[in-house]
Amino acid sequence: QVQLVESGGGLVQAGGSLRLSCAASGRTFSNYAMGWFRQAPGKEREFVGVIRWSGGIPNYRDSVKGRFTIFRDNAKNTVYLQMNSLKPEDTAVYYCAAGLYSVLYNDPHAYDYWGQGTQVTVSS
Repeated sequence: QVQLVESGGGLVQAGGSLRLSCAASGRTFSNYAMGWFRQAPGKEREFVGVIRWSGGIPNYRDSVKGRFTIFRDNAKNTVYLQMNSLKPEDTAVYYCAAGLYSVLYNDPHAYDYWGQGTQVTVSS
């Protein structure tokens, strides 16, 4: 049974930092991509970034480039989302997701497995 377990959300002031973790278990993820998405109240789920377990450069949405970094620890089967210089508009529930890597990596429908989500709230 595939499980993605997120942790690390919380309340932070604007300009602060948070690190989210996503621990994956239940299968081999070597051909998979791990995506991060977020969903604010009343809005659609949106792509944040993606990294492949097998390597390569992560991809990010424009609004988080230079502030967010995705990296992985293969030995721990864990992917991280380091968020710096947080802004109130980053407030959302953040989800990690796993799916076979494709060019549609920014589409939530391309992912087969999802974590439960973790709340990130940035105060102004």
